Amino acid sequence: MAEAHQAVAFQFTVTPDGIDLRLSHEALRQIYLSGLHSWKKKFIRFKNGILTGVYPASPSSWLVVVVGVMSTTHAKIDPSLGIIAKINQTLNNTGVISSQTQNVISGMLFSTGLWVALIITMRYSLKMLLSYHGWMFAEHGKLSRGTRIWMRLVKLFSGCKPMLYSFQTSLPRLPLPTVKDTVKRYLDSVQPLMDGTEFQRMEALAKDFNINLGPKLQWYLKLKSWWATNYVSDWWEEYIYLRGRGPIMVNSNYFAMDYLYVIPTHLQAARAGNAIHAIHLYRRKLDREEIKPLMLHNTIPMCSSQYERMFNTSRIPGIETDTIQHMKDSKHIVVYHQGRYFKVWMYHDGRLLKPREIEQQMQRILDDASAPHPHEEKLAALTAGDRVPWAKVRKSYFGSGKNKQSLDAIERAAFFVTLDDTEQGYRKEDPVMSLDSYAKSLLHGKCYDRWFDKSISFVVFKNGKMGMNLEHSWADAPILGHLWEYVMATDNFQLGYSKDGHCKGETNPNIPLPSRLQWDIAEECHMIIESSFSVAKSLADDVDFHSFPFDSFGKGLIKKCRTSPDAFVQLALQLAHYRDKGMFCLTYEASMTRLFREGRTETVRSCTVESSNFVLSMEDPKETNEHRLKLFRIAADKHQHLYRLAMSGSGIDRHLFCLYVVSKYLGVDSPFLKEVLSEPWKLSTSQTPQQQVELFQLDKNPEFVSSGGGFGPVADDGYGVSYVNVGENLINFHVSSKYSSSETDSHRFGKNIKRALLDILALFNLSSNKKKSA
Repeated sequence: MAEAHQAVAFQFTVTPDGIDLRLSHEALRQIYLSGLHSWKKKFIRFKNGILTGVYPASPSSWLVVVVGVMSTTHAKIDPSLGIIAKINQTLNNTGVISSQTQNVISGMLFSTGLWVALIITMRYSLKMLLSYHGWMFAEHGKLSRGTRIWMRLVKLFSGCKPMLYSFQTSLPRLPLPTVKDTVKRYLDSVQPLMDGTEFQRMEALAKDFNINLGPKLQWYLKLKSWWATNYVSDWWEEYIYLRGRGPIMVNSNYFAMDYLYVIPTHLQAARAGNAIHAIHLYRRKLDREEIKPLMLHNTIPMCSSQYERMFNTSRIPGIETDTIQHMKDSKHIVVYHQGRYFKVWMYHDGRLLKPREIEQQMQRILDDASAPHPHEEKLAALTAGDRVPWAKVRKSYFGSGKNKQSLDAIERAAFFVTLDDTEQGYRKEDPVMSLDSYAKSLLHGKCYDRWFDKSISFVVFKNGKMGMNLEHSWADAPILGHLWEYVMATDNFQLGYSKDGHCKGETNPNIPLPSRLQWDIAEECHMIIESSFSVAKSLADDVDFHSFPFDSFGKGLIKKCRTSPDAFVQLALQLAHYRDKGMFCLTYEASMTRLFREGRTETVRSCTVESSNFVLSMEDPKETNEHRLKLFRIAADKHQHLYRLAMSGSGIDRHLFCLYVVSKYLGVDSPFLKEVLSEPWKLSTSQTPQQQVELFQLDKNPEFVSSGGGFGPVADDGYGVSYVNVGENLINFHVSSKYSSSETDSHRFGKNIKRALLDILALFNLSSNKKKSA
């Protein structure tokens, strides 16, 4: 075992001649290499801190300024307008420094001050430039002359070779909309969902809020927006995620899938070896800040703060609220297989294990025939059930001894791994059920074979398929999507496999065996584990999931319609929902606010008066296609406008949410806010963006298309829909609902989505992929 191997570093015996001390040179070597690795990471972080701290300048630019100033002073020119002379005079009063040394110190002090002033000026100028969002509202492909000049200025002040966190201090704060504007936009959004009487009542509540309570709450919120970096994010994380007392499995956690059609190797241990190595390569790039910050139009930077807690992070249960525990570093992972937990060190000889060595460790676990400890198998069900029982059990039964040591190993691990004993993935002979089963397995599994509190639970199935289950509180899907794209591309295109399906390279018999985590679980604790499992199992069994690829056409053809692919899909979802339920509903589409510091998400309310008019025209047999097409373009333009407002900090829901939080702190009730915050999102949607298309080169490798990812239903009688535009000719959908609702059926809704997409395309008289191939 790894711990036993290290424990014999020092051995000694007492002899008549004194102490006979024998040293284990291998153990001492490992200790030396481990320390070297730690100090290397500290140095890299220190260096990156300096580089980020002086960006958009560089440390070498300080030397340029110093040389420039000293050269001018040597030429009897004073660039400081007398400041250097005053510094010189002050130093002269000390009487301990020579005249020549005084001149050098004075010049360097002024140069440093000038350099710092230039950095501050560049940062402030960049922040002012990035506060402008008019470029977003320009017609696609038509940038005005003013916008082009603005983009050149942004590039000028952005410096060269930015690191991941270089732009953080230059990003503007999230702006606070006025109460009047937010309330007006809210009323516009609910108009298609209410009859005349209901809308008049809501208008009256809104008017009263606008005049009386709203301004008072806004004053406190404005104070927070001046003081805090972001007036939304901390409350959003705490009240939407961490204070939730129900299960996070299905309700909060989400998943990411593997390639749709391809499995690079069917050897489970080999696929795990390559992927785990690729994840650690990404973590190393993240630690060194070598990942380039995401930039729109290759010019406008987005916030990178969510990357900070990607690894070595776990959600810790509490009685009233959970907390997020993040470790600076972790050198091990924890692997679950058939009811047992194994701790696996990821470093040996001061280096990261190679893919073949990790495969060797995974195979050792797969070959281990030992039985689980009593009550160990379903232990992770505690993370799948309600939070309060888990918090109480953790305090009572996992606060000391071997239970605490084993729990610490899991919570301090870089990430969690499950070697699943089922086979999953797309099967030609049963495409519908195979993808549905794959999605449900990643969303909840057996309810006890994923550690749902870990930021990342990486899953490798028996047939080599893989995926991830992801905790939501610390970051949003695009952050993990960036990691997942890197892992899938590195696994297949960079690392690859040998002809027999194994990872490339050689095994290493000197690596210590994975060590079993030890547990001593009391009978009373076992009863609570079973209770949590029962809660989680009921929730999982109620999930009606339908995952399907739509390959009739994709964004390539949609662009020929001269409309946004996202608006096209969102209007198709509105049409599909109306056909599915015969009514309109409050619709949530997630957008991002990462153009601002510590920005997370905002809501686009996709059901509008304009979208409703279009949907009704599609269902009216008397309407002409010309008029339907006109209404479609009006609705699509409105959707794009709302999306841009959300991205630029002028959304509705985060502002209303924060006003509601302030009202609770003040102990005042607002009938308007109470009603707004209680409205159910019966259609919750999210687009998974592809961020690194160049990694896959789909024109050369068309079979390596991503499946995307999905999430559970938000409302008991509603739908959750996730979709990803893959390449030019494919859209993958993931639809979730609950079997317990008589109003929903995920497969029925999936059919309505396909039909709606084809019906809208027919308005443009364009042929789909299938028609072209036929």
